[in-house]
Amino acid sequence: MSQTDDILCQKQGSIGWIRFNRPQARNAMTWQMYEAMIQASQAFDEDEEVRLIAFRGEGGEAFVAGTDIKQFADFRERRDGIDYERRIDAVIGGIERLGTPTVALIDGYCVGGGAAIALACDFRYANAALKFGIPIAKTLGNCLSITNVSRLVDLIGIARTKRVLMLAKMIEADEALAVGLIDAVVDSEALDETAETLAEKLSGHAPLTMRATKACISRILDQRRPAHDAADDLIALCYTSEDFRGAVKRFIDKTPYTWQGR
Repeated sequence: MSQTDDILCQKQGSIGWIRFNRPQARNAMTWQMYEAMIQASQAFDEDEEVRLIAFRGEGGEAFVAGTDIKQFADFRERRDGIDYERRIDAVIGGIERLGTPTVALIDGYCVGGGAAIALACDFRYANAALKFGIPIAKTLGNCLSITNVSRLVDLIGIARTKRVLMLAKMIEADEALAVGLIDAVVDSEALDETAETLAEKLSGHAPLTMRATKACISRILDQRRPAHDAADDLIALCYTSEDFRGAVKRFIDKTPYTWQGR
């Protein structure tokens, strides 16, 4: 199992814990963290004693606040954006296709790549400080893969997806609960206990039925979703734009950027 200082992996009882451990950066994900996360997830999935894989951010402020923006600084070519989105698709798709049940335990911010990870989980519990969103329309000016847009549409509907992506709207706890984005609002101190209770319940259910259910849902989604390359032209348009390069530089420098539309 791959593990770094930024990804903490531990089996406790019937739970495989994966904890994002960059609290100083609101647990923003590096390439190494994505790789360690998916390797740990697959290792837990192969362990018959693990009945639940739980994801949680350390620090109490965020689940994951997206991908570390510094990793976009050298993007120049059409393939840079396409390869990045394809890489993220593979990681998030890997979480979604795990046979073992998964849960995202969310403190505060769940943004960008963090939102994608949470969407791929079977269950989501959040504290009252939840801020769920993908505010790329006001931060970087990039574009999600069509698969991740599909995940949003599947879970929150077309109208809310437009508000999340075009208005950069953050969904807070009450709305998230009302629309089924999260299963319950739980105090931060009780999130780990919630996972333990869920694992105990799942341990009393037929494992083959749960695996078959997840596999059936995955097959349905595979039939409904567009091909992975269906939005490559849109991804390339955004990632090769003057706006994207300028917004990334300004984001890193912590200065505002004025959109040019090119």
